[in-house]
Amino acid sequence: MPTTPQPLTDNDLPHLRHCLKLAEEALAAGDEPFGSVLVGDNGEVLATARNRVNELNNLAHPEIELVRWAGENLSAEERKGATVYTSGEHCPMCAAAHGWLGLGAIVYLSSAQQLQQWLKEAGAPAAPITFLPVQELIVGAEVRGPGSGELLEQIRALQLRRHARSGG
Repeated sequence: MPTTPQPLTDNDLPHLRHCLKLAEEALAAGDEPFGSVLVGDNGEVLATARNRVNELNNLAHPEIELVRWAGENLSAEERKGATVYTSGEHCPMCAAAHGWLGLGAIVYLSSAQQLQQWLKEAGAPAAPITFLPVQELIVGAEVRGPGSGELLEQIRALQLRRHARSGG
């Protein structure tokens, strides 16, 4: 049975702020505002990535980049202890890659359900997939999120700016 996401901790907030900065960079580059940070079990930032869908292709999500990096640079034990912080909950593609590689916890600022609502508010086209909570896709996933308050409002504002009534 899927687990219920847990609330964020004070230790999560600096990494989620970093994700927001990466999402801002993605938006400034003309891409969708998503950013992710891979953190080792000692709290050290191991790798960062931002959305590059417009630069590369529709698979260039930051979580996929971090999964690829972890697969090439970390042992199975290190991957298990690592945490992926991200501005938005993993899509099913990213969640599957995360699960198959055996990465540890997922901490997200905004949920896929929230993103869908924001896109609807902005008049953006619907996604071509069905979003599911990551804990329904990854067996035994440790999940924290979504955020609240100012950080959540900042990512919402970035998403609305990207998709404002232009339909994109």
